[in-house]
Amino acid sequence: MVLPAIERGGYEYFKQIDIGERLGGGKHVVDLVAYNAEGRGFLVSLKWQQTSGTAEQKVPYEAMCLIDAVRSEPERYERAYLVLGGPSWTLRDFYTARLLEYLKHEDLLAIMTLESFVARANRGLL
Repeated sequence: MVLPAIERGGYEYFKQIDIGERLGGGKHVVDLVAYNAEGRGFLVSLKWQQTSGTAEQKVPYEAMCLIDAVRSEPERYERAYLVLGGPSWTLRDFYTARLLEYLKHEDLLAIMTLESFVARANRGLL
């Protein structure tokens, strides 16, 4: 669903890319790095919550790590997208509507549902 939308939107993409070190240490691998026709880069992290579990609790940390990655390399990455899919989120509405209020540099990250991301990517609006 995501990759066909990225392609339809005219983006070139690479999967499972090591973009450096996470906040606090450790390797930071994102699901996709996409580039538009002008060569602007976008980081994409996909989180799926099929059943109740820990993916939900990792969202704020991933948001901070993505913002840090964009801030660290503004010449490579313009923005990051944290995409939340699956049926079992209890905090998805909060994350997509309000989490960024609590983080600095919210202009560097968009947190959205899978459906919203696919719609934007299809239209080339990342």
